[in-house]
Amino acid sequence: MDERRRLSFGSVADLYDQSRPSYPEALVDAVLEYAGARESDRAVEVGAGTGKATVLFAARGLSVLGIEPSAEMAAVARRNCAAYDNVTIAQTEFERWRPPGHEFRLVFSGQAWHWISPESGYVVARAALEDGGALAAFWNRPDWDACDLREELGDAYRQNGQADDMDDPMNPLARSGDGAWSTEIAGASGFDGAEVRRYPWHSDYTTAEYLALLGTHSPCLILDPPERERLLADIGAAIDARGGSFRMTYVSILCLARAS
Repeated sequence: MDERRRLSFGSVADLYDQSRPSYPEALVDAVLEYAGARESDRAVEVGAGTGKATVLFAARGLSVLGIEPSAEMAAVARRNCAAYDNVTIAQTEFERWRPPGHEFRLVFSGQAWHWISPESGYVVARAALEDGGALAAFWNRPDWDACDLREELGDAYRQNGQADDMDDPMNPLARSGDGAWSTEIAGASGFDGAEVRRYPWHSDYTTAEYLALLGTHSPCLILDPPERERLLADIGAAIDARGGSFRMTYVSILCLARAS
């Protein structure tokens, strides 16, 4: 686990909140249906961030306990969830949290499960869940095969020595996937019925909007400032050369498993 990358987001909490996309309503529907979750059921969110996913599930009536290790991110999440009496944000690490019992219908994680230690994450999730409850982890990932600017953006990464980082989803040369989910869940005690679903959608970006988005991703955040500035300048030049905007096709990847 790269702790430097894992804990880098707090320094850009407000930018993260402004620039990161939300998730399709169809994905939320699928999670609730799979979990058999009803209004007022209890849910735990792993890595609440600034509350992007929190508000989607709170709006459906679930009582959400959002767990977030960063004080800065937790502060933004509390602000974004202020209208929901059914949301509590706890600043702690999920691995250190001790559930009171098998009291939760759903454990969900948007954009964060890969930061959780697999040795303890599945154990804590199962300890929190009722029998028949669900663990749902989901991520937004670019579909680079559908991006007209992939080659030009890829050249910017090559020129700046960043082409080999296959863990960076914003690297145009990387491939989208469900990461280690299939392998990990197969070896996790107390879960079955695992599956992966995908939801395509798109977003249009100006040069400035896309550079702001990249500034919220850990591979960019941990670069030395001169390296980061050169990379972003080359990416910006590639977008400007195509008119100053482009469309990004995303796939929201939803990984599900049921507590058995």
